[in-house]
This record gives sequence, C-alpha cells and structure tokens, in this order.
Amino acid sequence: MTFRKKYPITAKFLTANSKRRSGAKTNEIKFIVAHDTGNPSSTAKNNVDYYERTRNDQYAAAHFFVDDKEILECIPAVSEDTEKAAHVKRRRVEDNLLYGDDANDVAIGVEYCFGNNIDADEAYSKYVWLLAYLCYYFKLNPTISIVGHFILDYHDRTDPIFGLAHSGRDYGNLLKDVAQEYYECINKGTSDYNFVEEKAIKTVRTRLNIRKQMPSVKASISKTVNAGTELEVLGYATDGQSISGNSKWYKLSNGDYFWSGGVY
Repeated sequence: MTFRKKYPITAKFLTANSKRRSGAKTNEIKFIVAHDTGNPSSTAKNNVDYYERTRNDQYAAAHFFVDDKEILECIPAVSEDTEKAAHVKRRRVEDNLLYGDDANDVAIGVEYCFGNNIDADEAYSKYVWLLAYLCYYFKLNPTISIVGHFILDYHDRTDPIFGLAHSGRDYGNLLKDVAQEYYECINKGTSDYNFVEEKAIKTVRTRLNIRKQMPSVKASISKTVNAGTELEVLGYATDGQSISGNSKWYKLSNGDYFWSGGVY
C-alpha cells in the first residue's frame, strides 16, 4: 500500500540536547495532536526560527509547523528516528484516558499556521494532507487517532479551533477531511483515475478553481478562471471527488483538473 506524496516535508531540526529538543526517542506513536500556533500571521519558518532561538528557554515544542508555503519538521518524526516533543501539559489526564499514555511520549504534534498573510486554502490543504500522511506512516486509524489540543488541555487551550475559524473552518470537518484525504491518497496516484479521452472545449459558468494534478478540492489551486473562459480539455475522470453527487472532472493538457459542474 502506498500513499500519494502531494507535498514535500522539509527537515529543519532544532538543535539537539536542548530544552525544546531533548533527543529522547519514542518507539511507538499512538495518536496525533492537532494544534494551531495561536499567533495569527506567524509562518512555519517564523515559528521554527523562534523555537531555535529560544531552544534553552522553554520545553514546549511540536514536531511540525504547516503554512501555505511549506511543511517544516523541527523535531524528528518521519525524516529520522522519531523523538518526543512536549506539546501537551503532562498534568492533564485526558490523553491517558483516551489513548492510555502521555501525549508527550507517544503522540506527534502538528501546528497549523494561519493569518491574513497566509493563504488559508493552501495551508489547510497541507495541514489535512500531513495529518493523513502521519496516520499512514505510523499505521494509525485516521478516524480515531487524531485529537485536538483543546480536548486534552481543555482548561486553557482552543487549538486548532481558533486557527481553523480564521477561514471559516471547524474541527469536526477537519477530522472528516483528514479521513477522506487518507483514503484518497492510498493507492491513488495521478494516473490511477478512470479516465475517458474526449477532446472538447468547455465554457466556464462562474469563477472556477483549477486543481493541480488531482480531481479533488483537496488538491492545491493551480489558478482561478472567470466566467466565460473557454478551456480545452483532453477528457475527464469519472471517479474524482464527488460534489453534489457529481464525480466527473475534466482534465487539461498540463494534467490539472476542474469539476465538470463549473462548466457547460
């Protein structure tokens, strides 16, 4: 079983043997904690750089930071042997009740970056994909193995609800989107869709997003075209993401897709 690698993961590790990165290894990952930075407009790089500057000032850390531009891994999780990170308060008991252990010992922490200077759609797509990929990598069930930080530290944390709300999204739909992403990315490469060759010219009904290499709204937006634009297609995939019961997506010559309901 393979998993579609839609985005690169860049290792930008904190200095080892510091407070934020102790270097302690973990032999088992039982779940994933979804966080947001709580700091609007701070990018993944901003956060990792801050962690590095303050590496001996605090213990708090996370394995990943995700924004619209990149996925940064600052505590080893998938690029090297997995290490522990302190991303949930140890005095809480919710992680033990739900998963039988402390999050800081057996969970991966993923931080979502948001703000007016960050493309929310791109950041969300990367965040969802990474959470799904981590479930695949660590052999976890995507429907039960992700938990919001606000559930574990419910007294004083609101993430990732706070960050998701910035773009009108919510935690419940995040979990659904991750599960859908997981199953779409398993054994489903860009050439694996049921494709029907049929060259034609299609006219856009209203503003329409063209998606990169995949017939799904989870794919990154390649560009947006206006109503009246004519698009020359090679054919269509019959088994793209279903929208309002319609799973037909047209394919352009560069491999990008758009939903058939947006044209006539």
